[in-house]
Amino acid sequence: MAITSVPQHIAESGPNSRPAGAPSRQPHRRTVGWWIRRPLLWITLIAFSIAFLYPLVWLLSASLKTRGEVFDNRLIPQTFNWSNIATVWAHLPLLHWLGNSVYIALLAAGFVTISSSLVAFGFAYFRFPFRNALFGLVLGTMMLPGAVTMIPTYLIWKDLHLLGTTVPLWGANLFGSAFYIFLQRQFFLGLPRELFEAARIDGCSYFGLFRRIAIPLSIPSFVIVFIFEFQASWNNLQNPLIYLNYGSAKDYTVPLGISYAMQLYNPQTGGEGDYQYVMMAALIVTLPMLIIFAFGQRYFIEGIATQGRKG
Repeated sequence: MAITSVPQHIAESGPNSRPAGAPSRQPHRRTVGWWIRRPLLWITLIAFSIAFLYPLVWLLSASLKTRGEVFDNRLIPQTFNWSNIATVWAHLPLLHWLGNSVYIALLAAGFVTISSSLVAFGFAYFRFPFRNALFGLVLGTMMLPGAVTMIPTYLIWKDLHLLGTTVPLWGANLFGSAFYIFLQRQFFLGLPRELFEAARIDGCSYFGLFRRIAIPLSIPSFVIVFIFEFQASWNNLQNPLIYLNYGSAKDYTVPLGISYAMQLYNPQTGGEGDYQYVMMAALIVTLPMLIIFAFGQRYFIEGIATQGRKG
């Protein structure tokens, strides 16, 4: 077979060649505006970072100071009083406070994550009459202030004879949360419906769709909900004050414990003004939340980015 000659313009073409008449690629030139905007962006980010980190740095500094230097606003103490750590552990039942708060926060976060995801999956996958109206009703509950439902909720737990226990602090999470239902529904709506239909053809049950497809593909949403609720329960002071009857300081949660420490060292209530111990206690009980966020940061940022791409 004779080999025909290849045209010159084809022979010269290659993976890096450009069509005839196409504009040549010029290196990207950074304009004057870019050089102005870039430093401003970095300055803004650094300023906000300092503003958010300053309270934590101040807390760390105050916790290592002596009594007379706690409120001098120095970020580097003149005298490092490392004995504050041992004194706080000796005088305050921090380990009990941490244990009580971890127990309550894990139950609250775990239950609300599971229950909210089940409801959210129902709203995202199933097609039934008045679905949007019911979902709007769920979102409408977010408009009710907590003070409106405080007394009815208290009466419900009283009729159930659960006052004085930890159940009211996590029991309501068995029924989900409107905000978390909305958040996870948005994740589930972004999953390809063809995956669920194919699984249904293969005989997968509805709960199997949730367990085998929805959960593995929506891990960031579960992590976000868990972190949010864990933090909300960890910092909750109002509900423990309402529902728990404490016999001793060992039964306190973290927020109540810090409040107890403030009263213990307050000069107006018989203390000596050793607020450096209060600062050290506050720093110690803050560490679990920092650790949880550090471990869940990857999923947290991934979840926020996913929601942003969905618009």
